[in-house]
Amino acid sequence: MTPADFEVYNANYVGGDIVGGSNDLRQILARPMLRMNPYATPVAGWYLCSASTPPGGGVHGMCGFNAAQSALRRHFDTADPSSLRSSG
Repeated sequence: MTPADFEVYNANYVGGDIVGGSNDLRQILARPMLRMNPYATPVAGWYLCSASTPPGGGVHGMCGFNAAQSALRRHFDTADPSSLRSSG
């Protein structure tokens, strides 16, 4: 597919860019928007874990890992998943 084909396929791929834009300093700090927790959404319990969240596209898995850590901190007051294991 050409970049134009990607944009037709998905309007979020502006100019054929599949990773959500440049990884300049502004985008690293304010992706997808400037907020204290870039993974949280206005809907309780919903989190973003895409290339549109820090650290951005090309850092495979870290967006999801960071979103999971955010969810754990908010809902269980911990960032350590091992503390959630049952002792049985």
